[in-house]
Formats: sequence, structure tokens, C-alpha cells
Amino acid sequence: MRPLTVDVHIGAPVEAVWQELRAIDRHVTWMRDAESITFANDQREGVGTLFYCRTRVGPFVLNDVMSITEWVPNQSMGVTHRGLVTGEGTFSLRAEGSGTHLEWSEQLHFPWFLGGAITALAARPVLRWLWRQNLVQLRQQITPFK
Repeated sequence: MRPLTVDVHIGAPVEAVWQELRAIDRHVTWMRDAESITFANDQREGVGTLFYCRTRVGPFVLNDVMSITEWVPNQSMGVTHRGLVTGEGTFSLRAEGSGTHLEWSEQLHFPWFLGGAITALAARPVLRWLWRQNLVQLRQQITPFK
């Protein structure tokens, strides 16, 4: 199955969007599904950062173990999910006009006992809507009066 991708245009320079995106502990302020983030050690950014994200989608709650696998300032941040649900994700930024095009792409794998690929397929519309709302919330946080 191909990755699930959502995107948004943010009326702010790439550097401003990156400053908010790089603050992993602040993702809970714009991600509706992220309830809490706890770091495994003192590292807070860059490749190798390890953290635990308590994630809630409706009645489903997961304790996601995540690590940063890619970190290119003002360009991209990659992450792996190692928990009940596994996978990889990437935030990609690029200048677009006077603002920033931000793309979020995730490839998630559900375990067989939770329905595997069938659950992954059924979850796509819900996750697409949720992640799109998250990006809109991020945009509003960065450019509150636009």
C-alpha cells in the first residue's frame, strides 16, 4: 500500500515553519491525536532522538515509540514508529511563493491481530482527515492572523 500523504500551504517562510516543526515536544499543541510526548533521554532533536508519544484516535490509544531517522534543517524530518503500529513518516518542507509547502507522508503497518492491511485501508480516510486537520492547526499556530 502506498504512503498516506497530506499537505498544506503555510503563509510563512520555511525557516519559521521549521522552527515550529523541529520542537518535537510542541507537536502536542497542533496534533489532535498526540496526547503527550516524553523523551527517552536528553536528546531533543536530530537523528537518533527517541521519544514516546501517547496517541489517541477515537477510542484507540497507543503508546508509540518513535525515533528521528532524518533531520535536514528547513527541508525534512523523518521518523520511525516502533510499537503496536509500526512504520515510517516524513515531513517535507519547500519554499512556495512567499510561504511554505509542507507535506506529511506516513506508511503505517497494523499488526495481524488488529486486522493488518484491512485495518490500514479502513483507517486511511480517518487518518487523512485527522492529519490534514493537524496541518491546518499548525498553520494557524504559525500564522494566527492570516
